[in-house]
Amino acid sequence: MPLERLALTLAPFDWPFAREKRAEIDAHFADLQARLAHVWNGRILLMREPVLADGVLHARFFETDYASFLAWRDWGWPTRDVINSFAMGALRAADGAYLLGEMAEGTANEGSVYFPCGTPDPSDMRGDTVDFAGSVAREVLEETGLSPDDYTAGGWVMVPAGPRLALIRVLQSAAPADALRARILQHLAREQTPELANIRIVRGPDDLDPAMPDFVEIFLRWAWRAVM
Repeated sequence: MPLERLALTLAPFDWPFAREKRAEIDAHFADLQARLAHVWNGRILLMREPVLADGVLHARFFETDYASFLAWRDWGWPTRDVINSFAMGALRAADGAYLLGEMAEGTANEGSVYFPCGTPDPSDMRGDTVDFAGSVAREVLEETGLSPDDYTAGGWVMVPAGPRLALIRVLQSAAPADALRARILQHLAREQTPELANIRIVRGPDDLDPAMPDFVEIFLRWAWRAVM
């Protein structure tokens, strides 16, 4: 669903899951760190009470720890009082192809294939506003080396998927897909611990992969229909 704009704010919330399951969460995260040395327990933002009105998405976010989020996710989203919402940058080449990243070994989502994105964190706050435009620009720069000078950012598209809410922004590049992929791969080669292991070029339904989350496939099929 295309959106006119986002109205996302920060509001304190005592998440019962994080408080009541603290010991189990800490044990789960310790086991995860034993397998994935690069994972660390930073602070993130999760969404509550989204409301769509006249094309504007209103929602409140609260701050929690990454370990609690991972346990909530890995245990099958046992409570539905919060939502995992995130900004994604749908990199679109001049020839109409989309570029997706394959998460590297050692990351919490290794093997998954999706657009550059990340769970928002306190650095995305501008006063009491959660800056998803800034979040997606930061994630794209970190993961691909592309800055806002390398693309034109379009509007937002909302893709609900159970306990997740993807907010996707098309980032239109003037470069063809092969050249854009080559440039991103050069960036990854310079990184000591890159988040991405590879870049996939997706031109149509034949390029879809089971490693892509459902919200990515939903968005791509919608985008292809929109240009037909």
